[in-house]
Amino acid sequence: MDLPARVAAGGLIDPPRVVVALLSGGRDSVCMLDLAVRARGPADVLALHVDYGFRPESHDDADFCSSLCGGLGVELVTERPVRPETSGNLQAWARDVRYAAAARLAEARDATIVTGHTADDQVETILYRLASSPSRRALLGMKERDGRLARPLLGTTRAEVTAYDEERGLAWREDRTNEEEGYARNRVRHGLVPELAAIHPAAVQNVLRTAALLRDEAEVLDALVAVELDGTGAAARGRIAHARFAELPPALRRLVLQRLADAAAGRPVAGAARFADQVAGLHRGGSRLDLGDGVQAVLESGVLRAERAP
Repeated sequence: MDLPARVAAGGLIDPPRVVVALLSGGRDSVCMLDLAVRARGPADVLALHVDYGFRPESHDDADFCSSLCGGLGVELVTERPVRPETSGNLQAWARDVRYAAAARLAEARDATIVTGHTADDQVETILYRLASSPSRRALLGMKERDGRLARPLLGTTRAEVTAYDEERGLAWREDRTNEEEGYARNRVRHGLVPELAAIHPAAVQNVLRTAALLRDEAEVLDALVAVELDGTGAAARGRIAHARFAELPPALRRLVLQRLADAAAGRPVAGAARFADQVAGLHRGGSRLDLGDGVQAVLESGVLRAERAP
């Protein structure tokens, strides 16, 4: 099956929603934009480029994206954010800005956001998270669909994307920072992944297959968590009797606490599950325990819940 047919069969960019395509100018995002236009037509596609101004050539990237979209007949929105002095990690800030801008556009148009993440990106993400984050989430990788966000190329290799762009005569921009070893993700890409392939030629595919199996199993585990938390009515949602929590098997107890923390924060709370035994040991009404990221476990009248710290 050729790439356009494969993407169409995935159903991630089907009508009635229009498509907001994140466009950096790199080969993957150029490929995704072209595929979206071929599948939906230019009127149903909107491109978003974020020019952070970090590199001398960043304005050239923006000009390239403008020219590309003009040739495809696609509307382009270009954002030029100013980084606050207190923004913390540069890459995390850039990612948050990019997705926040995409979310605003998608909400206004009831659109699907698409990215150019490939199978290679999936492997690199899993390996990076495995090294930096001791959690089950690390092994699950990125989802093909996550709310409005879709990753239609997640089953496509970077080599296939390159071949598609070349066959279509599509140019792209190279980001020199992708070669700099100062970034951990680059060291995973250029160092760890080739070493794993040298150990076993199917290493990359084995990582992908393992992640797919674990995502299937995660659906079963998530259903078990829902049974414990949802109860029989809306009043029971997001809380659990502390006595019941304490008697759960350790693995399920960790998952329940992680779900409570994530729901309270509105985002994943890294490492909250590791406090499950301590939360099970709370023994008086009004007890609180910090779970990280400004979220606390609260025991009150025999009922356990999580909430943002006051």
